Amino acid sequence: MHRGAGTLAPMRALLRSAIVASLAVLLAAPPQLGAQATRPSPPNIVLIITDDVGYGDIGSYGAPDVRTPHIDRIAREGVRLTDFYANGATCSPTRAGLITGRYQQRVGLEAPLGSGGPADADRGLAPTGASLPQLLRNNGYATALVGKWHLGWKPEFSPMAHGFESFFGFKSGYVD
Repeated sequence: MHRGAGTLAPMRALLRSAIVASLAVLLAAPPQLGAQATRPSPPNIVLIITDDVGYGDIGSYGAPDVRTPHIDRIAREGVRLTDFYANGATCSPTRAGLITGRYQQRVGLEAPLGSGGPADADRGLAPTGASLPQLLRNNGYATALVGKWHLGWKPEFSPMAHGFESFFGFKSGYVD
């Protein structure tokens, strides 16, 4: 995506903030298997979601002004992700789709929370017990979310209601 020269520095600063503030990291530690177990341990899962990141905004893909050393190392060691898909163009719908495995329209979150004014304070992603973090937790994984939630502010919509064991970050959106 081409950006005008006058907007490049603020966009990079926004990107840097977005990477830090918007990381939704699902850390999963596999359950301990007994000494007699013969099958291999399940894999660790780390899921990273960022807002407004383009292909060339990561160091390993050419960004000279944004430092992403850990992602660059993953690329150097052989994992280069080149195809990216999202069910929505904005944060809340995309997160809702990822957490539930359903289209955002089916869970009532077609726009970012907060864009609907004060009425959005009572809205959020209703827990069903069938979310990705809950599924992982039910199968012995430890789950945590670090970063931006943006799927509801009330306790009944919180990350803990969806299967995360711990949360550190922002419940709201529009954080830079």
